[in-house]
Amino acid sequence: MDIRKVVIPVAGWGTRSLPATKNVPKELLPVYKKPVVQYVVEEAINTGLTEVVFINNQTKTIIEDHFDHNWVLEELLERKGKTELLAEIRAVAEMASIISVRQKKQLGLGHAVLCAQGVINDDPFGVMVGDDLMFGMEPGIKQLVDVAKAERLSVVGVVEVPLNKVDRYGIIQGEEFAPGIFRVRQMVEKPAVADAPSRMAVVGRYVLMPEVFEHLRGLKPGVGGEIQLTDALEIMAKENRLLAVRMRGRRFDAGDWAEYLTANIYFALQDEELRDDLVRNLQELLSCK
Repeated sequence: MDIRKVVIPVAGWGTRSLPATKNVPKELLPVYKKPVVQYVVEEAINTGLTEVVFINNQTKTIIEDHFDHNWVLEELLERKGKTELLAEIRAVAEMASIISVRQKKQLGLGHAVLCAQGVINDDPFGVMVGDDLMFGMEPGIKQLVDVAKAERLSVVGVVEVPLNKVDRYGIIQGEEFAPGIFRVRQMVEKPAVADAPSRMAVVGRYVLMPEVFEHLRGLKPGVGGEIQLTDALEIMAKENRLLAVRMRGRRFDAGDWAEYLTANIYFALQDEELRDDLVRNLQELLSCK
């Protein structure tokens, strides 16, 4: 099984990050020196997913522009002899084959995935949600791709979350049949704390077989009046066609302000030129509490 395509929905309004996202897409908010969406695309590329399908809307084409050449800027950097910066921004423009599909109405993640059907056709594919940043020894989406290839089934990425946060996620119930790998029996979208079947939450990484499109087409609007991808995955779980992988590595929810700011600090601390000053500044701030 060859998996080369990845769908990245970017058409949402980013209301969790207002007012910063009033005119700037949340996917372009910087984490350290790169926008959020670049980390997501790099994760895909490092897994071997080379065809990137953005599900976008008419107001956010600047996201696509980020992955294109900026000839004026490149010429300026070349004239000034800034060869390292020039190479860096050219690499962004050349890192992937970008396809853009319009989601004309924002009707949920399931609807966004369904919009990609004409590009995906009958191929298995990845789905990566830009709010979730995953970092570790191996790319987050690769952990799912490896299992999907071995088992020839759809796979979702899960992490264990605190009980008081289960109502923010799709939650699974299943049996662990290999270390960190679950056969999913049930999925519930944003359950009340008392109704959650577990604390294993689906985060923004999926590898899906094309059968998901058939289930999505038959869905009626669910939670929030949207076409929920979780509802289609629930059908697949009942048919014994869905697995989950407990993801390894560090995760940041870029739509949560505390985690977004933590991600910036995390990456800045890796920079030897910034680390000492940053630590000193943080210590001064903490001492003023």
